[in-house]
Amino acid sequence: MKAIDMKELIVAMKELEEERGIKKDYLIESLEMALVTAYKKNFDSADNVKVVIDRETGETHVYSSKTVVEAAKDSCFEISLSDAQKLSKKYELGDVIDVEIVPKNFGRIAAQTAKQVVVQKIREAERDIIYTEFHDKKGEIVSGIIQKAEGSALVIDLGKVEGIMPIKEQIPTETYRVNDKIRAYVVDVERGLKGNPQVIVSRSHPDFVRRLFEFEIPEIYEGLIEIKNIARDAGSRSKVAVYSTNENIDPVGSCVGQKGVRIQNIINELHGEKIDVIEWNEDPTVFIASALLPAQVLAVDVKDEEKFAQVIVPDDQLSLAIGKAGQNARLAAKLTNWKIDIKSESQFREMIQELQANGEEKEETADAENVDETNVEEANEVENVETSEENKDEE
Repeated sequence: MKAIDMKELIVAMKELEEERGIKKDYLIESLEMALVTAYKKNFDSADNVKVVIDRETGETHVYSSKTVVEAAKDSCFEISLSDAQKLSKKYELGDVIDVEIVPKNFGRIAAQTAKQVVVQKIREAERDIIYTEFHDKKGEIVSGIIQKAEGSALVIDLGKVEGIMPIKEQIPTETYRVNDKIRAYVVDVERGLKGNPQVIVSRSHPDFVRRLFEFEIPEIYEGLIEIKNIARDAGSRSKVAVYSTNENIDPVGSCVGQKGVRIQNIINELHGEKIDVIEWNEDPTVFIASALLPAQVLAVDVKDEEKFAQVIVPDDQLSLAIGKAGQNARLAAKLTNWKIDIKSESQFREMIQELQANGEEKEETADAENVDETNVEEANEVENVETSEENKDEE
């Protein structure tokens, strides 16, 4: 069968492969399967039909697999030995051979099918390519333009695909407008309806801050400084614990940068969110004290088994240590993974005095109880003596 206007289609498929990365062989194989379905629907429901398309010329051939027999009774599945040997003298009884058939009007049907299949497979392949591309970007930062708001969620044009930013992934203090450029962290990539990829992005995720640090601070990107943990109240404050095994590197100073240039770039991206950069320490007393910055800490007493820390701060530092609505203490606890109880120096002294007073009361009570017991014993002895004397008088 001559090419069904397929030569141009093969050229188009090659261009698609080069421009969009859609494999030509994938499209041809899909077309071959679709043509088999079309043949069965329009000509014969037999399962022994296959379609082969030449990868270079586009010539299309339809074959029926038939068994060589002495005399064919079912022409759909059998071919006589004499007819088989007209095709090739090598064929013998019992061989299964492919016999080309030329269905009437199949060219028209094939052309229609080819167009439908190619369009469909292009869409599917593009969806797969986009899904794979953005699935590989999971955990990365992407840039886009805000297209619209659907309910409380934002729809962001990421180029080949739309990103969705649910309200929980938005920063509460930020205002978003249509056509604004925006950067966000890829939280997840899912397949939506009809297989379309859905990219879920976030600006409130703690790892958005982590990635910004990697962009702005070469020592983190190169692995010289490690981010141990991040605690974040998106839009308000973040605490970032950093550490370096290299004694010649100041992890906090490297993150802040000269005159605060590096950290300021991150703060600008987060529209003024405060960032405390803290040096991680394996000693929990040191780490917890640092985590409560900017407050000064006098002492930290830890109970390892309970992961509980009692922190003492100067009287004038108590409100700073706790923070507005408890934010500083809450973020410090989240950063260190310790339960933290903060008391001022005066509160701690009062607590100690109260404990001491309670201890003295207990001692006095115990002494009083001992005195009462002694008095009872003495009274019993006197009573016993009097009873003995009375008994003697009666005798």
